[in-house]
Amino acid sequence: MSQRRFRNIGRYALAACAVSLGSASLIAQTAAPSGTNPSRADVFLGYSYMGNHGVVKPSNIRFSSVDVGAIGSGAYYFNKYAGLEVVAVANPDGQNDGFYSGYAGPIFRAPMQNFTLFAHGLAGGIRGGGPNSEVPATLEHEPWTWGAGLMVGGGMDYDLPFFNHMFGIRLFEADYRYTHLNYGPATTIPTAGNLGGRANLGSAELSSGILMHFGHIVPPPPVTYACAVTAPTGTIYPGDVITVTGTATNLNPKKDAAYTWTSDAGPVAGTSNVASVDTKTLSAGTYTVKGHVSQGMKPGQFSDCSATFTVTAFQPPTVGCSATPSTVNPGDPSTITANGVSPQNRPLTYSYSATAGTVSGNTSTATLQTTGVAPGTITVTCNVVDDKGQTASQMTTVTVSAPPPAPVVTKSLCTITFDKDKKRPTRVDNEAKACLDDIALSAQRDPQSKLAVIGSSEPTEKMPDHKAAERAVNEKEYLVVDKGLDASRISVYTGAAGTKSSATTLIPVGATLDMTGLTPVDEAKVKAVPRTAHMAHKKHHHKM
Repeated sequence: MSQRRFRNIGRYALAACAVSLGSASLIAQTAAPSGTNPSRADVFLGYSYMGNHGVVKPSNIRFSSVDVGAIGSGAYYFNKYAGLEVVAVANPDGQNDGFYSGYAGPIFRAPMQNFTLFAHGLAGGIRGGGPNSEVPATLEHEPWTWGAGLMVGGGMDYDLPFFNHMFGIRLFEADYRYTHLNYGPATTIPTAGNLGGRANLGSAELSSGILMHFGHIVPPPPVTYACAVTAPTGTIYPGDVITVTGTATNLNPKKDAAYTWTSDAGPVAGTSNVASVDTKTLSAGTYTVKGHVSQGMKPGQFSDCSATFTVTAFQPPTVGCSATPSTVNPGDPSTITANGVSPQNRPLTYSYSATAGTVSGNTSTATLQTTGVAPGTITVTCNVVDDKGQTASQMTTVTVSAPPPAPVVTKSLCTITFDKDKKRPTRVDNEAKACLDDIALSAQRDPQSKLAVIGSSEPTEKMPDHKAAERAVNEKEYLVVDKGLDASRISVYTGAAGTKSSATTLIPVGATLDMTGLTPVDEAKVKAVPRTAHMAHKKHHHKM
C-alpha cells in the first residue's frame, strides 16, 4: 500500500508539472503580459511536503515521506519570461530518513495581470540520510551522504495588492525530484549500522509560501514635467501675483522630489510644484518662468519645464448704465444703476447727469426724480473715473409716459316696473313713460353709445323667462317706435333680478357690458306686444 501511495503521488506531481510547463510555454509564446511590469528578482520562502518513493538496494529498505519541510528559492530574470533559479530544500525529519537539497537551473514564467504561472528544470546535490533498516529493528539508518538530484515542476503565484505589489503568495508549487544516493558497498554484516547500497529515489514535492519581488524588468519611464500659469486667469496687469503650477509624471512614490524655479521676471517664490511671481515692478511685456524637478542625477530622474505670461498695461475702466423702471409716470422715480469695471481693479468714482429731472447719488446707484417733467424721454449719463484719471461713460433712457385716460364705464339708467297691470304683466304702461323719456334723452346725448335692456321676472310667474324677454322687447319697441331710437343701438337680454322689471344700461364707446347672469333674447321668437291691444280687445268684447 505504501508503494502504491508513493506511485500515485508521483503521478500527480508529474501531471502538475506537465500542466505548469505547458501553460507557461504556451502563454510565453502567444500572450504578452496584460498591464504588468514583472519583477527582476523573486525570493520564495515556504513549506514543503516530500512524498518519497524508492528503496535502498539490495537491502530493499524503503524511504518514508517527510511531512514537514522548508523550501527557499531565489530567481533572477533576464526578461519577462526566462531566468535562472537557485533552490534550497530542507526535509530533515522523516520517519526514518532526511534530506537537504540544493538545485540550480532555468526558470520560465508567464506573467498575467495578478497571477503568474512558472515552470523550472533544475539540477543539484542532495545530502540524504537513512532509511532505517527494518530487520533487525536495532540497526541505525544509513549514514548521511551526498548524491545527485534533478528537480522538474512548476506552479502558480498570486500578487498581493499591497506595498506596490512587493509581496505575493505561491499558491502551489508541484515538483518531481529524482535523487541518486550511494551508501557504499553493500554488506550483510553492517558496520555501525551501515548496510551500504544504492538508492534511486523518485519524490513528489508540494510547496506553498510567501513570495517577495524586487526590481522590474521594464525600467521606470523617465520623469516628465509640464508647467503652466494657473492664476490669474485672463489678462495680467502690473501688481497681479502670478501662480505657476508644475505637473510631474512618472515620479517614484517612494522618493522625495526636489523643485526649483527661476524667471527673467525676477525672484520666484516656491519650493514645491507651485510657485509665484510678483509683477508689481514689471513693465508691459512677456516673461518666462522655468521649473526643475529631480529625484536623482541619473538620466530619466529629472526634468524641466517652462511657462510664459504677458503683463498688459493698465486699461481704462468700462461702465454699464441701466434704469429700473425704464418707463415711469410723471413724478415717479427711477433707479439708475452704473456697473463700473476696472480691468486692474483700480478704485472708481461715480457721477451722473440727466437731460431733465434731477439725479442724486455718487455710488454705483442713483435716483432720477421726474417731478414736474413733461411726458417724453430723459437721457441719463453714468460716468466713472479711476484713481489714474481714466474715464468711461454710458447712457440710458427713461421714458415719462402721459397720464392714462380715465376708464370708460357703463352707466345704469332708470328701471321700469310691470306690477300694476295684472292682466297685461309685460305691457309698458303710461307710468313708465317718464323713465323711458330719460333713457331716450341719455341715448340722444351720446349718439355713439348703445343701450342694453334687461328684462326680469318673479320666480312664481308662469313662463318667467318668456315674460322677462317680453318686458325687454316691449321696452325696446317703445324706444324705437315712440322715441325714434335706432333699433341697432339697443340689445335685449333676460336677467336674474327676481322682480317684474326692466333695467336699462348705457354703454358708451370703449365700455364693455358685464354679461354675468345675462342671456340674449332671440327677437325672432319673442315679438313686441302693442300698447293698444288691450283697448281693441275691450271694444270687441262690448259688441258681443
